Amino acid sequence: MRTPVDRFRFRPYKRPAAGWGALRSVAHAWLDSRQPFKNLRAMLQINQNGGFDCPGCAWGEAPKEGRIRFCENGAKAVNWEASGVGVDRAFFANNSVRELSAQDDYWLEYQGRLTEPMYYDGEDEHYKPITWDDAFALIAAELNKLGSPDEAAFYTSGRASNEAAFLYQLFARSFGTNNLPDCSNMCHEASGVALKASIGTGKGTVTYEDFDRAEAIFVIGQNPGSNHPRMLEPLSEAVARGAQVLVFNPLRERGLERFQAPQNALQMLTDGERPLNTDYFRPALGGDMAVIRGIAKFLLQWQGEAEQIGEKGPLDLEFIREHCAGFEQYRALVEATNWDEIVSYSGLTLDELERAAEVYRRSNATIICWAMGITQHRHSVATIQEITNLQLLRGQIGRPGAGLCPVRGHSNVQGDRTMGIDDNPSADLLDALERRFAISMPREAGVNVVKAIEAMLAGNIKVFIGLGGNFAQATPDTARTHSALRNCNLTVHISTKLNRSHLVTGKRALILPCLGRTDIDMQAGGAQAVTVEDSFSMVHASFGQLKPLSPEMRSEPAIIAGIAQATLGESPVPWLNLVQDYRQIRELIADVIPGFENFNRKLEAPGGFYLQNSAGQRQWRTASGRANFAHHTLPAPLPPEVLEIIGKSGARHADLVLQTLRSHDQYNTTVYGLNDRYRGVSGNRRVLFAHRDDIRRLGFSDRQPVDIVSLWSDDVERRVQGFTLIEFDIPKGQAAAYYPEANPLVPLESYGIGSYTPTSKYIAIRLEPNTAPERIV
Repeated sequence: MRTPVDRFRFRPYKRPAAGWGALRSVAHAWLDSRQPFKNLRAMLQINQNGGFDCPGCAWGEAPKEGRIRFCENGAKAVNWEASGVGVDRAFFANNSVRELSAQDDYWLEYQGRLTEPMYYDGEDEHYKPITWDDAFALIAAELNKLGSPDEAAFYTSGRASNEAAFLYQLFARSFGTNNLPDCSNMCHEASGVALKASIGTGKGTVTYEDFDRAEAIFVIGQNPGSNHPRMLEPLSEAVARGAQVLVFNPLRERGLERFQAPQNALQMLTDGERPLNTDYFRPALGGDMAVIRGIAKFLLQWQGEAEQIGEKGPLDLEFIREHCAGFEQYRALVEATNWDEIVSYSGLTLDELERAAEVYRRSNATIICWAMGITQHRHSVATIQEITNLQLLRGQIGRPGAGLCPVRGHSNVQGDRTMGIDDNPSADLLDALERRFAISMPREAGVNVVKAIEAMLAGNIKVFIGLGGNFAQATPDTARTHSALRNCNLTVHISTKLNRSHLVTGKRALILPCLGRTDIDMQAGGAQAVTVEDSFSMVHASFGQLKPLSPEMRSEPAIIAGIAQATLGESPVPWLNLVQDYRQIRELIADVIPGFENFNRKLEAPGGFYLQNSAGQRQWRTASGRANFAHHTLPAPLPPEVLEIIGKSGARHADLVLQTLRSHDQYNTTVYGLNDRYRGVSGNRRVLFAHRDDIRRLGFSDRQPVDIVSLWSDDVERRVQGFTLIEFDIPKGQAAAYYPEANPLVPLESYGIGSYTPTSKYIAIRLEPNTAPERIV
């Protein structure tokens, strides 16, 4: 049994992002994989034509050719997945579910790749081996005895391929339900909801080439240094050629400040570096909408001044007249918004807002990027629509070097939604499925992640199937989510590595080991490619490079087909025949999904093909047929539920507002190590970053262990214990802690209006003396 060991230390990091630090980290990951030379050869094929797509983030590829096309996080993802160590029947015989449950998440995934299907019967304390046929028969029996298809939920991680996702949604809908919650529900759901209403598509409107043409790039609520490191190079290149790069982030993140390019020999030899921004703004948590409103108010003010003297002004009135609806109502709303309110809510000074607005006014080609610092708030949809409003004011959509850029997380999270992984599908998708497969599709909306947890708690969902991911840890309100999963009759997880979800079981449970992106996928028709779609709507093929660790591991499409065949027979398709050659699956996709006509032929082009973006072409697929200005009043700093708690007689006020975030050594729930290099933390993940003055104000001291308790208007106590306070450069009144360790603090009912995205970036908390029996390190 492998046991990672490290010691807790905090020492602020002085070096630039990437560079020598990244190379050392990658070398360590290679050696730790137990097969470094194989993995090194494989990594030279990441993101190359004929190679495999990075299993990490969804950032797209530069069109120019490059010998090495991976970043530090991509290398870690490959080495994590391509482990030379297996988790098999002997491992489970030696380790009970109870014993494994006592280990932390890092330890669990550190054990290696799952190599054979395992079954937990709820009576014995150990998982035991099961044949694939018996596993499929067990799932089919549980599904077919349900009182309604809606008593099953089919969850999807964003790493599933297009082929797997299409088969999965077809199976679920052929079974009779739209219960297709997915990881988008917890990250960029707000982007899709907001953009569809405003511009008619839920996707970003920019391409990679637009970053070379942009005069200004606004990076809001995003930390690319840890979450999308390949984005650092285009940002540094933009600054070098004279573009303005404005960052809006409460924390000073090293990955938004300075960059040393590992592929630049001169920089590496001279220990040189480049800046990543031209200005850095630190708004209040949740204050981004007020920031954008302030910029818009300056533009409208300048427009009015210009019109008074007969000049043009900064607005693109011709674009607004030809393409937009709701402008006058929005203009009146902005002009009525008080400057004091904007400044108070934004956390920026009036001078800072004017400085940002002046940059925006001067730029004729502006890209606005955002990530979960925007989407995981109560008012996330309104904020993204405010960002869209700003771009509409100057016609900055459908113009070279300009547009909207929601930077997605998992490598195919956007592609999964394109393939129909959606609990609330469009009528067009359901109509196309019915035409192609000649069966009725369910028309009632299914459950998203939050609603699925609620339904499991209520006993209304009895079978849970997870296609990848780590549902038990990725979700909010951890204790209640765990109770929900345990309330199921059967939980099934299609996974590459051991994780917490395998130990938070229903009455019975299955672990089905699948191939990863790095593994050669050999079917009857030969080695297979799968496809993915990146954040820029580029679709390309991915070919695994490494021999699977065990012959018992199966591909995701093969596992889905096996379950479907056992449950539905050959209706509406011959499931098992389809996976002999994935080109057959792609032919079905071509018949159903717009933009994928001649799918197999399009894949022959090096680098794949681009899915045209309607809004990028100034075609607005909205109810009005135009791009819509949305009209939202600025939100209060705290949601009503928290204000209710604070207002109760004798109740304590919130001490701080907490955001959860990733360390530099993790990707989503996958923890590669216990270090966060850019923030100076090593050997410990149970830490709470806070301002020195706040720590003293609350009667605590640096490095003191504390409990964190979140505030909500129910009677549930949400507490995490033994978190070490760290004095950090963070605005007063704010705090930060790692995800998923802080997920127990996020109430299930605290989600974005219109999106149901958990509010993981805005949690009202109080601190109490540590109640853990001993300090947790």
